[in-house]
Amino acid sequence: MKIDAIQPTQLYISSEKLNTVMRSLARTKSMVIEHIPIKRLDNQVVFVDGHTRVFAAFLHSLSDIPVCWEDEELDWDEYRLCVGWCKEEGINVISDLRKRVVAHKDYQVLWLDRCKKMQIDLEIKRKTKI
Repeated sequence: MKIDAIQPTQLYISSEKLNTVMRSLARTKSMVIEHIPIKRLDNQVVFVDGHTRVFAAFLHSLSDIPVCWEDEELDWDEYRLCVGWCKEEGINVISDLRKRVVAHKDYQVLWLDRCKKMQIDLEIKRKTKI
């Protein structure tokens, strides 16, 4: 599938994770990446996982990636919120993350901790609706 046809659901890329992927690709001397899970969510195709691998593919000038349709039942409310954050920040395609590659400690604070807080807030909101 075309990389630019898929909406990211993540605001940052860990530079350490990216370096690991790039080293792995350099060792194999091939630009073969595992299938990236995607999902149609509210009439658009979104990444479910694999942002770092897709970003590495982008850095290697690939325009198409292998994908697979996600069949697990995940928390799609969380993904909707993440897509909303991405759109608010102007992250519409994977290349929009090029200025958002950050040190892993910053990735922890800026992305992972933000997601953890969102999950807690969603859980509280769901419990108060019961």
